[in-house]
Amino acid sequence: MQVLVGLISDTHGLVRPEVFDAFDGVALILHAGDVGGEDVLTELRAIAPVRAVHGNTDPAGATGLVQSLGLELDGVSVHVSHGHELGQPTPEKLLRQYGADVIVYGHTHRPLIEQSGRRLVVNPGAAGPRRFDLKPSVARMTLKNGHADVQIVPL
Repeated sequence: MQVLVGLISDTHGLVRPEVFDAFDGVALILHAGDVGGEDVLTELRAIAPVRAVHGNTDPAGATGLVQSLGLELDGVSVHVSHGHELGQPTPEKLLRQYGADVIVYGHTHRPLIEQSGRRLVVNPGAAGPRRFDLKPSVARMTLKNGHADVQIVPL
């Protein structure tokens, strides 16, 4: 059996319509911060259950947002945080700080999948308003037999 998980970050108050197609069939959505309000979480919950962390632009104590998440999904440990807690997050810093099999973060708005041995560091990119010269994106993570595979999905 396989489990599909939607990875999203930096929505900054905007859920693009393309997210609904990108996350078709996911069992869970993990939001890596800079949500931009409860309305974003409500919209995403129309697709699947949502677990979310707060980012540097989310108000302290925002409803439903936690500092970080540590999950065990289909035999794969997953850490989710925004990344700003490390200053400028890099895969190296994240791998040193967190011991999970898959580390999901946001903050930089740059999509990234980096493998280090059996571990993955994933930034789904920024799904919200376009900033810098970066195309909005999310990611889909497939978990099967204790193994994770991730693809970036441009929006």
